[in-house]
Amino acid sequence: MSQKTTKFIFWVTTTLIFLFEGVMPVLFRTDEAGKLAMLHLGYPAHFSALLLFFKVPGALALILPQVSAKIKEWAYAGFTFDFLGASLSYFFVDGLVGFTFFPLVVLAFLGVSYLCYHKLAGTKGII
Repeated sequence: MSQKTTKFIFWVTTTLIFLFEGVMPVLFRTDEAGKLAMLHLGYPAHFSALLLFFKVPGALALILPQVSAKIKEWAYAGFTFDFLGASLSYFFVDGLVGFTFFPLVVLAFLGVSYLCYHKLAGTKGII
C-alpha cells in the first residue's frame, strides 16, 4: 500500500473516530435517550460526564498532529477500553443484540487508524 493510500485511510478512520468520540458526545450530552441508555446499562447518571471529560481530549489527541506519540498511544488505549467496555456492557445486560456489536465495529476503525498511524510514523509521513 502506498504512503498516499495509507495517509488517506488514516485520516478517514481517524476523522470518523474524532466525530464519533469527540463531537457527538458534546452535541448529545443532554440527550434523554443517551441518559436512559446509561441508566439501562446500570451506570450512574454522572458517568456520562466522566466519559465526556476523557473522550473529547482523547479525540483531539488523535486528530492533532502536534500531539506527542506517547499521548496518542494513551488515547488509542483509552478508546480501546471504552469500546470493549461498551460492547461488554451491552452483552451483559441485553445479550447478543445489535448494540453489542456496534462498539466493536468502531473499534475496528480505531484499529485501522492505529495501524496506519504507526506505518506513517515509521516513515515520518503523518502530515
